[in-house]
Amino acid sequence: MAHIRRASASSTHRNRSMSPLVFVAASNADTDEWVKAWKRVTAQDLVESPVIAIDADESVEVACDTLLSSGAPCLAVQAKDSSHLGLFDYADVNAFLVLAATRNKSTKREDPTDPNRAEKIIAAATAGHVPVQLVSNLSDKNPLHVLPHDADLIDLLALFAEGAHRVLVKSPASPTEFLGVVTDRGALAWFASQAQKDPTFLRYLSNTLSSLPLPSLYLYSSVVAVTATSTALDAMSLMSDEGVSSVAVTIDEDGRLLSAISVTDIGKIVVPSENSQILSMPVYQFVAKIKEPDGATDGADKYPVYSVLPSNTLAYTIQKLLATNAHRLFVTDDNPNSPKLASTPEPLSGIVSIVDGTSSSYL
Repeated sequence: MAHIRRASASSTHRNRSMSPLVFVAASNADTDEWVKAWKRVTAQDLVESPVIAIDADESVEVACDTLLSSGAPCLAVQAKDSSHLGLFDYADVNAFLVLAATRNKSTKREDPTDPNRAEKIIAAATAGHVPVQLVSNLSDKNPLHVLPHDADLIDLLALFAEGAHRVLVKSPASPTEFLGVVTDRGALAWFASQAQKDPTFLRYLSNTLSSLPLPSLYLYSSVVAVTATSTALDAMSLMSDEGVSSVAVTIDEDGRLLSAISVTDIGKIVVPSENSQILSMPVYQFVAKIKEPDGATDGADKYPVYSVLPSNTLAYTIQKLLATNAHRLFVTDDNPNSPKLASTPEPLSGIVSIVDGTSSSYL
């Protein structure tokens, strides 16, 4: 399998001494005002959707069906005493499918709390019933984070900047009840809206990506990618092994971007198919299956382009993240001296994610 090395999409490292760029920064007076405003926003103000719970002993198959039918980004795994034990999402679906397909008990990310979990899952699968509790956060990318209803936006940012994608918000009425879920995308949407009311914040978002201290903008050697001729299982395994929720799909070894595949795509296509042959499908064919629903009604290809340029602004990037419903965009080369055709895919130079967007506000 040809692929580029691991991406740092959720990295919180900021080794700025490695870059010759001089990054822009907001003034202390501006950031002080922003922090004051953000502390007045509480977690309950940003709740987007209710918590959808599933019994801890329910099967993974039922959990997958519930994810698909509900349209929820994740399920809360609930014990008999109504306490919540963890979360289950499409990244966990992908990790489970890879484990089931390969029966590979070894993993690069062993669970320190239960080093034998892979063996337990395989044994449960052999017995015919894998409880969803056993697969909760199998991806190691979906931990359970809980905050009180009156936690402020700074508290949320601290979790999102560490790579969290969602936070459950407790109800003030009961310790076992929740008001709902706040996601990193929801927080980003709030910042995009807030920028229209705050000229100083809008001015900061008007800076180009190349001028901001984003952690993975130019880490081309670390972008996770598969070539178009790799198999769907190759892509799934890479996402599972490297702990990322999407991979770039490149046309060739030079890293020219064709598209992207996410764990959500995997869940929505592989699970309903109930056909193991789809795992051996070349990635370029798998991408075509992802595109099918968007062009099926009128023949138009509406599949979003998951890329931006270093010269694009942070505001534009945020809007594109929100419009494409993606967690990350791939950054492609915009060297004005390189000859190119409009239809020629550009080489990758890095990535920018929702985590980067919220982290840049948290700096």
